[in-house]
Amino acid sequence: MDLSEKELSVIQDLLTEEELLVKKFQMLAEHSQDETIKQQMLDISQKHQGHFNSIYSYVK
Repeated sequence: MDLSEKELSVIQDLLTEEELLVKKFQMLAEHSQDETIKQQMLDISQKHQGHFNSIYSYVK
């Protein structure tokens, strides 16, 4: 499937946003003192990593 430059640009923006969210939630988990919150932050980070992987598969 050929994507237009605009579509590729949107996908790149989405990848950047998802990557940032992965890093933010990992950082929040690292700084959390509460194990429950730490695990929730890691779970959210993994969800965003899954989103990143799914989006990336469109441009491979």
